[in-house]
Amino acid sequence: MTIYHLARAEDWAAAAESGEYRVSTIGRTLSEVGFIHTSRVDQLTGVAERFYRNEPGDLVVLEIDEGGLDVRSEDDGLGESFPHVYGVIPVASVVRVLSAWFDDDGRFRREHDTFSDGQN
Repeated sequence: MTIYHLARAEDWAAAAESGEYRVSTIGRTLSEVGFIHTSRVDQLTGVAERFYRNEPGDLVVLEIDEGGLDVRSEDDGLGESFPHVYGVIPVASVVRVLSAWFDDDGRFRREHDTFSDGQN
């Protein structure tokens, strides 16, 4: 199964150099949070618009093959389950990196690809 993580491009670049991705969410690491936040494709736009809308800098969507990772579906406290990765994400598990941005109307956009959440 594929899961997705919205990331700052600079955080992804650092991970590509080190071989491991260790950022949980904006400004917080795996060691601080205990897991890395990810989402299903149908959750990606909502996550982006709730948490990343005012984030400066370039964004990317990491398309991750969850095979071999410790992924647990957990409730967000509001009745929706999200996949959480317990441990680092090896760069080799990231099968695609897509540019992402907010358009002039504040809507989340990403490179068009083979997946769709019905939002783009």
